[in-house]
Amino acid sequence: MNNSDLIVKCLQQAGVTHGFGIPSGNVLPLIESMRLGGMEFVLTAHEGSASFAADVMGRMTGKPGFCIATLGPGATNLATGVGSAYLDRSPMIAITCNLNTPQLGRRIQMWIDHHALFAPITKASFAATHDNVAEIMQKALTIALTEPMGPVHIDLPEDVSLAPAKDDVVRSIKIELTPEETNENNLNNTNSLISEAERPLVVLGSSAMRMQKPELLKAFVEHHEIPFLTSTMAKGMIDEDHRLSIGCIERGRRQIQRKFIQSADLIIGLGFDTIEVEYEAWIGNTPLLSIDIEDPDIAESVNLVGTMTGNITASLEYLLRQKKTQNKWTKEELAAHVSEFNKALRPASKNFTPHRAIDIVRETVPKNGIISYDVGAHTHQIASQWKAHDPKTCHVTNGWSSMGIGLPGAIAAKIARPDLPVICLIGDGCFQMTVGELATARRQRLAIPVVVLDDRWLSLIQIKQEKRQYAQYGSQVEMDHYEDPPAHYFGVPAIGVRDEAGLKEELEKALKADGPTVIEAVVDASHYLETVFD
Repeated sequence: MNNSDLIVKCLQQAGVTHGFGIPSGNVLPLIESMRLGGMEFVLTAHEGSASFAADVMGRMTGKPGFCIATLGPGATNLATGVGSAYLDRSPMIAITCNLNTPQLGRRIQMWIDHHALFAPITKASFAATHDNVAEIMQKALTIALTEPMGPVHIDLPEDVSLAPAKDDVVRSIKIELTPEETNENNLNNTNSLISEAERPLVVLGSSAMRMQKPELLKAFVEHHEIPFLTSTMAKGMIDEDHRLSIGCIERGRRQIQRKFIQSADLIIGLGFDTIEVEYEAWIGNTPLLSIDIEDPDIAESVNLVGTMTGNITASLEYLLRQKKTQNKWTKEELAAHVSEFNKALRPASKNFTPHRAIDIVRETVPKNGIISYDVGAHTHQIASQWKAHDPKTCHVTNGWSSMGIGLPGAIAAKIARPDLPVICLIGDGCFQMTVGELATARRQRLAIPVVVLDDRWLSLIQIKQEKRQYAQYGSQVEMDHYEDPPAHYFGVPAIGVRDEAGLKEELEKALKADGPTVIEAVVDASHYLETVFD
């Protein structure tokens, strides 16, 4: 057994089943070990897509996502998705293969300092040597899976990967669970704040995505009948059809949500990681009780009245043992707010709009379907409009917020859950960034409808230019108004739709296909100006 074989065995022991990446000469020994060891290598069109796919794979499975790249430009390409995993708290092992050990540090083709590159965007970066592979694999897996989860980088010289292994998979992965809150003052204060609040609200955040018992979230809001909102990434942690659901914060029509939030007398930030959006952006003067794995990162303006810091599952188990409380929210008041919010998201138009296209997709995709979407103006509409019914069914990046995650994220989600329908809903700019991954989805025979909202602009940039009274320069994606897309991309069928009925018909077909389908929906996105930032 060589060191590459040992790496594969360690990853398999941790539950890793797939690796995403692009080969090079230096990478080949590791890929051969994957083949011999029975771990699937998924060839992507770009290393950035490989790391985005590994990010979503880590979220879906709770095991480290795994991505691979060669040195130099392969490593710099990989870094984009690794940064996503770092700020979005996804467990990941990112391996860059390298020159032979004696060549490291020399002024030689493609060499850069990989550790300097990955240090700011990973929890740790290790250099593999002839005799430390088992040790660093144990450390890397433990660090990646310890809260807050995240990526760990390993640099693997080619001679090290081929060298005989000095050890076997004997070391256990010792995950250091977040300890419970034990401070009596904090526990008593938390109970008092919840029991005394007359108009409390819960805001769920991305830390809640990684709870051991996510069902406790629903139990907690029902225990006290507290209405809840979610961050972008926490959608679906409680079914958004729930009677206490108020929608997503800080996306489309955010001012309506802010006004409602600031009418409360207590905000309970439940697993709310400020990496998504800082409290001071939306909370106003409303008092904050933070229940999370870490103390909140807040400005002085935030009225922090209590913390319960530690294991969220343990915190909720403790709180569920306390007496139920009552508050003054009424069903009518909550229903009126939800109605106002949803109506504002969908301004009247005679044209085929993004908000109507999003609704058609949600109506057509089965309730348990998974959506992977991208970053742009459409993100605001999707996050606010789309109803998620289960955990881990709504994927985007909100800490890193990089364009390019939508299609690779959908590929990873479908590999992780082949039993569930998966939809990719992205803008035209995002599609152009990652169109090559259609070939990846086709090779994997993944039935993923890729709905492209084609408004011919980088609409979020267009809106920002307009608000700043800048010329709309450099943000137009497509100038020609062609009638239809080509018949296929890389053998993947491509269909153009121009209205709601056409979108619904083609989406229903695509969900039953034996591979990916591109559906280009040409939309009038003029309403973004009023829905995205207001």
